Amino acid sequence: MAKRLSGLQKEVLHLYRASVRVAHTKPKQNQPHFINYIREEFGKHKDLPKRDFTTIEHLLRVGNKRINLYSSPELKDIN
Repeated sequence: MAKRLSGLQKEVLHLYRASVRVAHTKPKQNQPHFINYIREEFGKHKDLPKRDFTTIEHLLRVGNKRINLYSSPELKDIN
């Protein structure tokens, strides 16, 4: 049976999925750059303790701001 996710875990998954959706709106040749960037950013914090709520909430706020920035149609590539 699958373990239930906490509210913060659901928010992190939602942020990841939203990030990938934004990446798929970019030009085909640049999509791998966005996907790799997303994986790197989430991978940096994969060992963060589940109980470190303030850090997780901060990273969620930063991530949501970045999604808004990167979803801009003018932004074509990320390095």
